[in-house]
Amino acid sequence: MDVQDKVAVVTGASRGIGKAIAVALAAAGADVVCTARSSEASPSKLPGTIDQTAREVEALGRRALAIPMNLAKDEEVEAMARRTLAEFGRIDILVNNAAVSAPGSFLDVPLKHWDLVMNVNVRGIYLCIRAFLPTMMDQRSGCIINISSYASQAEGNWGLAYSVSKAALERLTTGLAAEVQPYNIAVNALQIERFVASEGFVYLTPSADHSTWDKPEVVGEATLWLISRDPTYSGHVVTLGDIEHQRAQA
Repeated sequence: MDVQDKVAVVTGASRGIGKAIAVALAAAGADVVCTARSSEASPSKLPGTIDQTAREVEALGRRALAIPMNLAKDEEVEAMARRTLAEFGRIDILVNNAAVSAPGSFLDVPLKHWDLVMNVNVRGIYLCIRAFLPTMMDQRSGCIINISSYASQAEGNWGLAYSVSKAALERLTTGLAAEVQPYNIAVNALQIERFVASEGFVYLTPSADHSTWDKPEVVGEATLWLISRDPTYSGHVVTLGDIEHQRAQA
């Protein structure tokens, strides 16, 4: 897909990887809907808001819309989708980036925290896709990118609930891709297998040496590469390293 003049929705776009993806899409010519819980009306303890990201998109000459949204609330996801379609009339790219974690051992993580991780990282993504998929099917075109993590294969500082949610997300990716292939819709997962210095991950690892970590912009570039594939390139779970290798061979 050529992203020029396409409409993209990026969740978790207030900072870090989501912001980098939103800005990369705008730089490539897309209009971008920036969603997250952190807005100027409801700031987080971490830096960044969707309003700031939207202004960066507009500074690149593209249209932007900042919509506060909690993925754990059905009505907010549905309202975001309605507003996006009313404003732009279409949806071409959906990047499901937003996620939460619940660090701690299995028995130490309260049930409500486990449920929150599943509601945001799995059910919330299901809701976002479900809200936009009928429009993509009518258009007979679309691209869905699910941001995953090496946590789907191993445990770490993020906690087991996060790992389980990312494993589920990758299975959702491959299963959905097969279902929507006749509609010219590509569904892929980008698995982040390296440390990325997003504000959230830096916050969770205060004692780590973050100077050697990738910048979020690396993920923005990788996302653009995935979107630019032919729609038949679908149902894949690819890593940053996979994409760098394929780009080097091109």
